[in-house]
Amino acid sequence: MLDGEDGANVQTGKWPDSRVGEPGPFLTVVIGGGQAGLAIGYHLAQCDLPFVILDAHERIGDAWRKRWDSLRLFTPARYNGLPGMPFPGPAHSFPTKDEVADYLEAYATRFDLPVRTGVRVDRLTQEGDRFVVAAGDRRFEAEQVVVATGAYQIPRIPAFASELDPTIVQMHSTEYRNPSQLRESGVLVVGAGNSGAEVALEASRGHQTWLSGRDTGHEPTRPGTAPDRLLTPVLWFIVSHVLTVKTPIGRMVKRKFRDRGIPLARVRRKALAAAGVECVPRTAGVRDGLPELEDGRVLEVANVIWCTGFVSDFRWIELPILAEDGHPVHDRGVAESEPGLYFVGLVFQYSLSSVLIGGVGRDAEHVVRNIASRVRGGRSRMNGGPTGTGVVHPVPATDDVPRPDVGRR
Repeated sequence: MLDGEDGANVQTGKWPDSRVGEPGPFLTVVIGGGQAGLAIGYHLAQCDLPFVILDAHERIGDAWRKRWDSLRLFTPARYNGLPGMPFPGPAHSFPTKDEVADYLEAYATRFDLPVRTGVRVDRLTQEGDRFVVAAGDRRFEAEQVVVATGAYQIPRIPAFASELDPTIVQMHSTEYRNPSQLRESGVLVVGAGNSGAEVALEASRGHQTWLSGRDTGHEPTRPGTAPDRLLTPVLWFIVSHVLTVKTPIGRMVKRKFRDRGIPLARVRRKALAAAGVECVPRTAGVRDGLPELEDGRVLEVANVIWCTGFVSDFRWIELPILAEDGHPVHDRGVAESEPGLYFVGLVFQYSLSSVLIGGVGRDAEHVVRNIASRVRGGRSRMNGGPTGTGVVHPVPATDDVPRPDVGRR
């Protein structure tokens, strides 16, 4: 949530320097050094609980730096702060992806969070009363593990993409940087959500462009306008406190969220039409090496950009905590069937805002409150208590009622 405190009095709950260079055992290992992992680190530090954060990238914030060049957030800066450090810049500005990356790096530095970069975790198991985190030939043992790898992990690309003519340039939105990567001739952007609409608009400046996908509608106001500034606090309240797993309407939205596209924010269909982008039905397959639409039309293009989103992949967690759909079973990030295992940064973990930078802090605080209760309640062996194999009951939430200053600075 939004937090105006400067965090100057935060104590770093990391291991002493003599311990940081060792492989463990650790009290808590956080897997993932993006916004979710850093928010967890902040709250662990405030509780003076030792921990280490493992991140696959070489530099904090690289997951953002590697997105397309012109990407900007769709939420104003005032709603993009992590706990203890507001996002810098004008409150109503829309940060660039590089500004987000630099903010995350500065955040880790400001609170002296122990992030080990270049550590790609490929397996999580359990041996006896401890979790084992494997990263290649490296091994980290821990009493608690927080999986903060985020909701968007593996690019979603349809199987029939391999049937396209090899001369067609193909890339997922994670690989797209700017139009200089594209060949001359037409561009098909598959996926008509916010990413697809923005990429299509950019590509249309030098290429004939088609945008494939169903119309997801658009937000009631255009970002940055006066009406938007008035409505955004109301919308933020709704996505944070109304659309939650505790309300009937929130649970209904959660069930439908994965199957419905997010309404367009900045780019409207009218703007796409004015730029010469043709909106067409969904791409259904391949005919004679070319993309075929649902209506049977075949497009002769030289480029295909897959803005088709991502899929979560938790198969590297070799513990019985995954549901039939492959997602972890949890209660607000607490895996009750595996005491000591937690998640943060999941889609709709608690509310619609859980996956957003400004919404992950509340979920992180809830998870750390449970970790602190487990450690100080004697259920963590490294705290001098039992082995922690008993049932852990989640700590009741205390943040369901918004604070009076929510949405203000």
